Amino acid sequence: MLNWDDPLAISNTLAVAKTPPISAIQAQEKVNKQAQLIDVKPVNVDDKRVVNGLTDINQLAPFKYPWAWEFFLNANKNHWTPLDINMSKDLHDYQHRLTLEEKHVYENVLAYLTTSDILAMRNVGLAVMEKMTAPELQIYQARQVYEEALHTWTYQHCIETLGLDQSEIYNRYRVVPAINQKIQLANQKINSILRADIDLNDKDELENFVMSYLFFAGVFEGCWFYNGFSPIFALQRRGLMTGTAEQLQYIMRDEVLHCAFGIRVVNQIILENQVKLDPKAINDMWMEAEAAETEYAQYLLRDPILGYSAEHHIAQFRYIANRRAKQLKQTEPFPGAKNCLNWLDEQANMRKEKNFFETRVTEYQSGGGLKW
Repeated sequence: MLNWDDPLAISNTLAVAKTPPISAIQAQEKVNKQAQLIDVKPVNVDDKRVVNGLTDINQLAPFKYPWAWEFFLNANKNHWTPLDINMSKDLHDYQHRLTLEEKHVYENVLAYLTTSDILAMRNVGLAVMEKMTAPELQIYQARQVYEEALHTWTYQHCIETLGLDQSEIYNRYRVVPAINQKIQLANQKINSILRADIDLNDKDELENFVMSYLFFAGVFEGCWFYNGFSPIFALQRRGLMTGTAEQLQYIMRDEVLHCAFGIRVVNQIILENQVKLDPKAINDMWMEAEAAETEYAQYLLRDPILGYSAEHHIAQFRYIANRRAKQLKQTEPFPGAKNCLNWLDEQANMRKEKNFFETRVTEYQSGGGLKW
């Protein structure tokens, strides 16, 4: 019997299983199989593909996508946990300094982000990662799944620190239409590709997969997350909720890589498979995303806070959307959109770091080693 105090101990009463003898024919078959393994040709890097590849998914090198490995290495340089950041000032600010309007903004930003990062985690971990046929892509995405979980922990840590009603905050995405609309749009994208019978060799299935990935990289993480952080950075600019804002600065580092990686993967799939996306479908996606963001902004900022309004929020979405469309080699959906938050680049980025909006981040340090 198993010894529960020492599971590795062998019981005296445990019967020893005997290996049945094998025949000469079975022995020869075993030798032949081993010989076949020895004769297997090494992976030909030219046969690798982002999806529908023809090589052994378990063999990492040689790399066909060395940039994916660089994403993984850079991501590991931004290692941190929410416990690294002092939140005591935020508790005082929330209890004694925030107005009712600012509390409304703060709480609903958390309510949206808590659910959004779980959706992003499910999208990558369940709907996208298993379809990749180059392991260097999967390895970065495994790190991305961890980071989305870490972000969710961060929001939970903020909620716990301030003593907010967890059940009420987490349930808002279900009962507040302006938040629920954005979540349902993302759910529709996930559900369309989270199927066991999906076949990416089918042209229509592949196009749908690319559109879903494009939505999450370009809209969900590339635009909505940025706008999700901006109201908190507006508070930070006035010396309020600085601990939460610092948490979001770390998250911003991760999300910049998530967005850039997703966009690069989408462009690579389009190139390798000659995918022709419908321009109208892409434009409709942006219009739908803008409508959802507009409703969210009008609910979140129904009463403007000092230095930030719904108009700022919507205008910034359009500006960032144009940037993402350009990276995706698509037509700008909002021609002429301007950057109306000139302070945001500096406020959102950690001191002495590059502009996260426009450049490739190469100067990461581990969280504990950052010099301010």
